[in-house]
Amino acid sequence: MKLTIVLASVALALAALSSGPAVAGPYSDELAKCLVRSTTDADKNYLVKWLFASAALHPEVRSIASVSDAERTDLNRNAAKLFERLITESCSTQTQEALKYEGPNTLQSSFEVLGQVAGRRLFSDPAVAKSMAEFANYLDKQKFDRIFGPAR
Repeated sequence: MKLTIVLASVALALAALSSGPAVAGPYSDELAKCLVRSTTDADKNYLVKWLFASAALHPEVRSIASVSDAERTDLNRNAAKLFERLITESCSTQTQEALKYEGPNTLQSSFEVLGQVAGRRLFSDPAVAKSMAEFANYLDKQKFDRIFGPAR
């Protein structure tokens, strides 16, 4: 398998943080456990930064996010080193077994789990959670009462 295909699968999986439950077999489950176990809090925080910097390129959010090309290059370089370490060192046995018995899609489902774990760190931060909840201040309560009934 070409390295670019592996890395593309990893990137897609991480970018799809919450695309729903991953369909995985026992080998990809073991790989996912190894990936999560083998990443430190700093690694997971780094993945959040990398995901954010990549997402910041989307045309709809580009104007409200500022990540320089140099910062993005540095983040990509270090993300590659992290993926390389996880696949070829920390979880090499689990990676080889998952690929052998369940095929290349196993990388996507396993890294998706890691992406979800890293993403939860972003959204569970008290400041982020508070900011996201503030939209409720702008909801028209009467419209919701007509649908759900008055709050008790």
